[in-house]
Amino acid sequence: MSTDLMPNRYRPGEFDLPAREAKLIARRDAVLGASYRLQYRRPVHFVRGEGMWLYDPDGRAYLDFYNNVPSLGHCHPEVNAAMADQAARISANTRYLEPRLVDYAERLVDTFPEELSRVVFTCTGSESNDLALRIARLASGGEGVIVSSYAYHGTSAAAAAVSPNLGDAVKLSPFVRMVSLPGPAGIPESQAADFFEAQVRSAIRDLNRRGIDVAALLIDSIFSSDGVWVDPPGFIAGGVAAVQDAGGLVIADEVQPGFGRTGTHMWGFERHGIVPDLVTLGKPMGNGFPIGAVVGRKAPMERFGAIARYSNTFAGNTVGIATADAVLTIIQRDRILENALAMGRRLRAGLEEMAKQHPAIRATRNAGLFIGVDIGSAETPSSDRRAMALDVVNAMRDDGVLISTTGANEDALKVRPPLVCQAEHVDLFLATMGRALTTIGGEASSQEHV
Repeated sequence: MSTDLMPNRYRPGEFDLPAREAKLIARRDAVLGASYRLQYRRPVHFVRGEGMWLYDPDGRAYLDFYNNVPSLGHCHPEVNAAMADQAARISANTRYLEPRLVDYAERLVDTFPEELSRVVFTCTGSESNDLALRIARLASGGEGVIVSSYAYHGTSAAAAAVSPNLGDAVKLSPFVRMVSLPGPAGIPESQAADFFEAQVRSAIRDLNRRGIDVAALLIDSIFSSDGVWVDPPGFIAGGVAAVQDAGGLVIADEVQPGFGRTGTHMWGFERHGIVPDLVTLGKPMGNGFPIGAVVGRKAPMERFGAIARYSNTFAGNTVGIATADAVLTIIQRDRILENALAMGRRLRAGLEEMAKQHPAIRATRNAGLFIGVDIGSAETPSSDRRAMALDVVNAMRDDGVLISTTGANEDALKVRPPLVCQAEHVDLFLATMGRALTTIGGEASSQEHV
């Protein structure tokens, strides 16, 4: 596990910065909490966004291939109009009758398998996972939670306690068990399903030996923080069944793969052919407006509602609902999933072709428009692979394209553009990445001969 929680970050004094940015950083440091970090070695300063692009104060455009929050692109005019129109009318909460709240809830639930028929709104993905854990523990009577070995599920106390990605300083709950994924463990795809099920069953046994019943298997079906380990489709099914057989609930964290990012399905768990008990939603739901949700089966949702309480002043507010409704309308009307699938294939094909010219690309994985690109050969020391990946990210930033890294060693490039990206954006990304790899390769060769 990386000891630097944000390796791709600005470090004071590493580079000379323009006076404007240097002064702004100094003002930030004087007033903001120390937990804030600036991304990239040379921080970016944006004043405007439009579609696939972000613009700095001098008007320079940066192609955004990183942010999944504006799933329909930055400042989508139709989404913004829906937001502004509702804000000009009323912003109320769910304790008052509001037809649009019910209309949207019906539309949202209709995108799920019929077993998932109830929805509760939240403000963020962290709140969604926090609430889902409460429901799972109450419905199951258990406390144990099983997660992948480098999972990230949020920043609330409960979500952080099941997020090993946050580092050793953030203590995991003693009721948490981590399972390895077949991909990072080097397991062939033909054995992936058996490996994952065995890992989950072992975790259940370990919990039971200590008198702990399992409450939930909490998974991001695209395993983004683990390094984007998406294949083979269906490899999680045996583990899912094992948890449900043991009386636990399966929670699908769809903050990353949901709302069509995989291209083949609206929800990432569908790609694996499973039906979870609870589904958590967040960031892309409002294209940047803070809104989330928990969608689930009737029985656990009704049991929780009957004997527990969940009241959230801002969750399900009318402005958020209007915004989310516009997002869902555009996704369905403009065939966003088809575009995500087509552009994902174009991007994957381009990366595989690039790998023939650049041996620094070890492997490429994707589901639609979520791509992981491993950097550095298997023989390269892990610290060197990590450094190479970060060098690629920062070279691309300097060339006007934004991505980041992921995985336990941070040696996988994380590529997840807004779902509205087009062929010209994919081609520009590929050209920029090719230049970055050439630059990094040249620098590595020069260092070898020093």
